[in-house]
Amino acid sequence: MSPRSASVNEELRRRSRERLLHATVELVAERGYEATKLGDIADRAGTARGLVSYYFPGKRQLLQSAVHRLMHLTLEAGLEREPRSDDGRERLARAIDAILGLARDQPRLMRTHMAGILQADGFIQCPEQQRLAALLRDTVVRYGSTDVDTDYPLLRALLMGAVVAVLLPGAPMPASRLRAELFQRYGLDWELGVPPDGGPPGGTFPR
Repeated sequence: MSPRSASVNEELRRRSRERLLHATVELVAERGYEATKLGDIADRAGTARGLVSYYFPGKRQLLQSAVHRLMHLTLEAGLEREPRSDDGRERLARAIDAILGLARDQPRLMRTHMAGILQADGFIQCPEQQRLAALLRDTVVRYGSTDVDTDYPLLRALLMGAVVAVLLPGAPMPASRLRAELFQRYGLDWELGVPPDGGPPGGTFPR
């Protein structure tokens, strides 16, 4: 049997890594961070346990990469859903809705992710985070920013703040209220993106 080519090996490594990331999202969402062990992740992914340490220096780094991958996939799906649109305002609205939707649909996972970023490990840059950043940055460009290096980090910070506000234990903010604030800041009509049922808070929405 001839040895596998470098491209085949690279594809196998990519698939193994993605299985680990997917398994991490599933298990942390089901059990929580502390109850999820690296061996459990490897077993769920169907990979050798040594591969976890080969790809990631620790569980916190693995979780951040896993959530960044989920955020990238969710954002990409939201931006490219039918009917597709190249309108910058529509795409920004979809981006806001995609990230707020993750906070709503995956509260345990996103709360754990945000807690990890705020702890000593801080914000970890990884390939998944870089893909997420590139997609969000492109959204800012299409929206019409003339200073992307300022506007992209600001949008990222506003979205992170909104996610924290939605998930704040004991005093959560309604996602619809946060959506209204973000839409008003960026001059977006309430009907853009995926507006929640019931209309804007207060019944009116300034144009």
